Amino acid sequence: MARQIAVITKKVITLLSLSCPINTPIYIGPSNEAHMKSSHPRDFANYYPHIGLILSQPDYVGVNHKDASIEYVREFKANNDYVKVAVRIAANNYFVRSLYVLNPNRVANFINKGTLKKFDE
Repeated sequence: MARQIAVITKKVITLLSLSCPINTPIYIGPSNEAHMKSSHPRDFANYYPHIGLILSQPDYVGVNHKDASIEYVREFKANNDYVKVAVRIAANNYFVRSLYVLNPNRVANFINKGTLKKFDE
């Protein structure tokens, strides 16, 4: 059974020019968790406990234009890791689909190109 894990905030909607309502729920279900665990087991073990933090307090947000997913990225300075959580729409609901560590050079490129936008509180 899917459960709500976060919401899409007004700030994210404004930064990314999204058309969803403010506080649209973000869900996660057993199949989503299983996919993340099997695709990136080490990243899942290290960062799944922080998924709520990544979604509620990202350092960067963006839209992946290949699949229209919303990308939340948070830097974990202790490990020098940028962790991405991708949220995709399915059947008019938003679901966490993936969680993994990004290459820091790719993050820098995405920031420079404007693909990832700084999320300042």
